[in-house]
Amino acid sequence: MNETPDFESLGHTAIGEELSINECKVLAGIMKVRHVKEGERLVSEKGAEHTLFVLSKGELAVISQQDEKELEVYTMKPGEVAGTRAFVDRSPRKATLQAVTDSIVYTLEPYDFELLLDKQPRILYKVMRSLFRLTHSNLLRMNRESEQLSNYISRSHGRY
Repeated sequence: MNETPDFESLGHTAIGEELSINECKVLAGIMKVRHVKEGERLVSEKGAEHTLFVLSKGELAVISQQDEKELEVYTMKPGEVAGTRAFVDRSPRKATLQAVTDSIVYTLEPYDFELLLDKQPRILYKVMRSLFRLTHSNLLRMNRESEQLSNYISRSHGRY
């Protein structure tokens, strides 16, 4: 059975927040739904798939391989998106995604998304703008954390 994402809930996610309800219907029509059980891996670091993931329900752990150990670096909440870099530039995955709880994930494949270019370019534009905003936001957060770490190491600009 091919399950379609709930277009109304898609509108409350990071990639759907500026889409109209009709645009959410169109986008949901090219997406798929994955049910992921607690502890199940959705995707592995260095994997070659380029799927974009939108967490609808549950929690996903973002896990990074560091010094031959797996380290959970973030826990995704509903509405958040993962896999933007692999989706846009078709590069290998930089992290593993694993379900912390039973979860529902909406998936989008690059090929299906690119089919909107001729028929629904405005949707494609809005989603790409959302992906850029997400990437920019993540970069700002990482820069802030790096600065805080640097200040901690050099013991300047803060309490220690």
